[in-house]
Amino acid sequence: MTVPTTWPDGTETLAAGAGTGAIVLWVVLPYLSLAVFVLGHVWRYRYDKFGWTTRSSELYEKRLLRIGSPLFHFGILVVLIGHVIGLLIPDSWTGAAGITETQYHVVAVTLGTVAGVCTLGGIAILIYRRRTVGPVFSATTRNDKVMYVSLTLTIALGLAATIDANIVEGGYNYRETISPWFRSIFYVQPDPNLMSQAPVLYKLHALSALVLFALWPFTRLVHMLTAPLGYLTRPYIVYRSRDAQLGNRPPRRGWERVG
Repeated sequence: MTVPTTWPDGTETLAAGAGTGAIVLWVVLPYLSLAVFVLGHVWRYRYDKFGWTTRSSELYEKRLLRIGSPLFHFGILVVLIGHVIGLLIPDSWTGAAGITETQYHVVAVTLGTVAGVCTLGGIAILIYRRRTVGPVFSATTRNDKVMYVSLTLTIALGLAATIDANIVEGGYNYRETISPWFRSIFYVQPDPNLMSQAPVLYKLHALSALVLFALWPFTRLVHMLTAPLGYLTRPYIVYRSRDAQLGNRPPRRGWERVG
């Protein structure tokens, strides 16, 4: 396999000097995952619009759901916000805003660890519920099982990477390697050499996330990208009750002839 290392004008690409394995993992796989993510959602909405749902199992069991669902959803929301800030906003921007690297590191690690623990605990409760409650387990498809495994693995690897690199090892500034690599994908100038410098757990977390994004359009996770906005503008539904009709004589026991 040969990989181009220069542009048509003769200048070197950012992939120059990277090995074939790094090119496949940090250039080919991200674009493949992104393409499946986008086109998969288009296909799903076009051909499976009525399947675009969470397939809620609330009617089967509520006690565990009331604990696990908020824990997971609020935790994953904080995790997503942290990823957006950490991956998309350059460290020079936060520095210009007066936020030092130490301040950013402390807040990111603290909130990220707490949110990660909540998310992992929430999904553990949801999986336990889905496995032990009969009707919920019966409604679980193979697709759901694959989704839960992929999602749990991604969350667990992310939490492990955060704890290992920033608490056990003393700190790792992923905004110098992983964040520029992530942004370079959207610049269409991917630099796999940056990811080659990242710790192993961060690499595994990134790879598991790419697999999750490729599976995303074909699972119940699609509900995250939709909201019932039509409910805000649709007309009210009028319900009419059937009142007791008054007759011209008192009711009598027994059958009455019809017609």
